[in-house]
Amino acid sequence: MTLTQLRYLVAIADSGLNITLAAERVHATQPGLSKQLKQLEDELGFQLFVRRGRSLEGIAPAGERVIEHARRILAEAANIRSYAANERGEYSGRLLLATTHTQARYVLPPVIAAIRREFPRVDVDLQAASDAEVLQLLHDGADLALISTAGSTPGGGLAVPLYGWRRVLLVPATHPLAALQRAPTLAELAQHPLISYESSTRADSSMRRAFAAAGVEPQIAMTARDANLIKTYVRAGLGAGLLAEMAVGPREDEDLRILPAPAQIPDCITWAVVPRGRVLREYALALLHGVAPQLDRRDLRRVLEGNLDANWPAPPSWQELSQSITV
Repeated sequence: MTLTQLRYLVAIADSGLNITLAAERVHATQPGLSKQLKQLEDELGFQLFVRRGRSLEGIAPAGERVIEHARRILAEAANIRSYAANERGEYSGRLLLATTHTQARYVLPPVIAAIRREFPRVDVDLQAASDAEVLQLLHDGADLALISTAGSTPGGGLAVPLYGWRRVLLVPATHPLAALQRAPTLAELAQHPLISYESSTRADSSMRRAFAAAGVEPQIAMTARDANLIKTYVRAGLGAGLLAEMAVGPREDEDLRILPAPAQIPDCITWAVVPRGRVLREYALALLHGVAPQLDRRDLRRVLEGNLDANWPAPPSWQELSQSITV
């Protein structure tokens, strides 16, 4: 049994039993992957998958247990490599970061630029996705994820609070809400079409819960993942945009009016989520410190290694944090 065989086994499971796709993911040939799988099954003495002819139809019960152990072995092997690289002071490799479009576009550029200056031999693989997809990318192998919630702590690993932020409204100068020059009430906002992030379509979204508690129903005209798309359709006159304050600036949005969101819509926290037991490379710790300077790199490392209880400092607001994040 080899680490390569275990890596191929997990790749098959994560590729929906598609041998061709699994081979592409591990940069192997399909015959080579199939050969390694057969050798592993011959050594173990039983089949890991349910087959129909030459196709894989499912994972055998014994295969489920073997795959579970294989994941742990591969994770620990990766931890050993990361620990050794940190000890050698070897700062090269790839940082796979999963996050939302808003974080990728408006928060991370100066931080990643600083990481590239400090660690020029590190390649950053930034995968921007929807809220629902970010944690799946973490499960599929990302080093860490950045995701926002309205108060609740995200699952999927060890969650580290980075900073807090609020939502704002963006409307054309001629929009009826612009004349208020204050935050509208939820009842006032419900009288107009609304454009927001796609998470707003979920019944459990914090925005929908706020409207429901007030006894009114929002008129969601459209949703989008990207804040820039929301702005585009606000300018096209489709409605008022409800989006993160990080995505709005007086210079780039000077043709629009920025209003506070209704007070009942809760503030959010952006979190870093790291798989439990993961040994992060020094450049990954530097990225977290870059996004949240209140975090101490040494404390981060000790918490992740299980040598210190998580007792994170209170996250600053975006307004406070944005003054310290510079290119």
